[in-house]
Amino acid sequence: MDFQMRKFNEIDLEAVVQLSLLAWEPVFHSIEHILGPRIFTHFYPEWKADQRTAVEGVCRDTEKYSTWVAETHGAVVGFIAYFINHAENGGEIEMLAVHPGDQNRGIGTALNQFVLEKMREQGLPMAIVKTGGDPGHAPARRCYEKSGFTGLPIVYYYQKLTD
Repeated sequence: MDFQMRKFNEIDLEAVVQLSLLAWEPVFHSIEHILGPRIFTHFYPEWKADQRTAVEGVCRDTEKYSTWVAETHGAVVGFIAYFINHAENGGEIEMLAVHPGDQNRGIGTALNQFVLEKMREQGLPMAIVKTGGDPGHAPARRCYEKSGFTGLPIVYYYQKLTD
């Protein structure tokens, strides 16, 4: 697939939000399936609105985050945002999403590699990314592993105590 990477521009915001909601919908369905509706609704009562807010916040916070988009034929098909994590002495990928219609074409891996090179150029010794262990996050884990990341399984347990 032929695509270019470029710095995020405010004009890209709605396309980035929409592709991220489409890309992450299976993730939220997976989480709901695992947690059940009572716990899921407690943590994610309005996941689409919350994700929109989170993506908009990251894309607009140019002081903290560096955001890049993948574009093909004038359309944004993916994005990645990262920041310098001084506490970890490295860079951290905050968000990555590729439009479902453009997944499995190397865009996510190319975005990762692009950002990892940016981190190397800044002399950072380490990169980190966090993602879920549920089935909905399996594509993300594959993408990160293809880019050379090593996963460390962590398990969170939840229990709803009230109705």
